[in-house]
Amino acid sequence: MDLPGRIETLIAPTIEAMGFAIVRVRVSGGNKPNLQVMAERSDGGTIVIDDCAAISRAISAILDAEDPISSAFTLEVSSPGIDRPLVQLCDFERFAGHQAKVRTGRPIDGRKRFQGRLLGVTGDAVRLEDGDAAVDLPYPDIERAMLVMTEDLLVSSKED
Repeated sequence: MDLPGRIETLIAPTIEAMGFAIVRVRVSGGNKPNLQVMAERSDGGTIVIDDCAAISRAISAILDAEDPISSAFTLEVSSPGIDRPLVQLCDFERFAGHQAKVRTGRPIDGRKRFQGRLLGVTGDAVRLEDGDAAVDLPYPDIERAMLVMTEDLLVSSKED
């Protein structure tokens, strides 16, 4: 298991018990790595600065005890924001109907970059309305995906 995966496994039970869900764990940088933990409220509510601070304190205690990163690092806890990354397969289903940008690791129909309306999930493929056609993007081939801020997304986020 890679380092972000190990860290997520360590912190997920505590974060979930606090009423949050992990969106993404990312480690970047060299000598002093940056550990980014993106979380959202499990009840769909808005995450606030005090929530991020509480999550940060909980994660710090776990990481101090388990020590998965051997060197000094910076911990950053944030909400996914309105133009959130789509990380898990269920994210693509949850946000069906909204606009997204998707980048794949290998060319699909001669392209690696796609943008359009999410149509949901079929098996292990993400369906995206790209121009006039629907395209199936194999989930394992997706390197990066995120929602595109649109008026519809803003309206739906206010309704949550």
